[in-house]
Amino acid sequence: MAHQDNDVEAEIDRLTHWPVNIGKAARLSGISPKMLRHYEALGLLGEVERTDSNYRQYSLADVHTLRFIRRSRDMGFGLDAIAELVSLWHNRKRSSASVKRITQKHLDDLAQRIEALQAMQRTLGSLMNVCPGDGRPDCPILDDLAHPASTAKTGTKLYKPATQAAPRRNTPRPD
Repeated sequence: MAHQDNDVEAEIDRLTHWPVNIGKAARLSGISPKMLRHYEALGLLGEVERTDSNYRQYSLADVHTLRFIRRSRDMGFGLDAIAELVSLWHNRKRSSASVKRITQKHLDDLAQRIEALQAMQRTLGSLMNVCPGDGRPDCPILDDLAHPASTAKTGTKLYKPATQAAPRRNTPRPD
């Protein structure tokens, strides 16, 4: 990844014809043209210059901001946090405490998500251990997905699944 970033940086340095069109800005930033438009609409990028024909024209500063946004997304920051980070990045009078606060909140959110993923992993592992995986139709995994409280910890069914229709009575119909 670092080698690829260096190649892009070198290409940015070699470019002398600024501004660039949306395709070139997308390639230089690693963000699709659709997402560039989206970020502009959200105000993450600010207003981009336009030609007389209304085509977007991106400056070197715009491309650097887009690369900052992409890296922030790669690190898992949400759009609200990215908006704050971009604003702080552009503000030379910023307080690093503000950046640290945003990052700490993101780290806390990541820790919660990791904990939830690990709980899912443990539950699925337990269900895999009690699933016979044979030709029979009984499956604790499907049972848990249908009724999570019944099997999540032990793999033991606490109910009888309704897999068959009730038997039909052979009673004559009234005419």
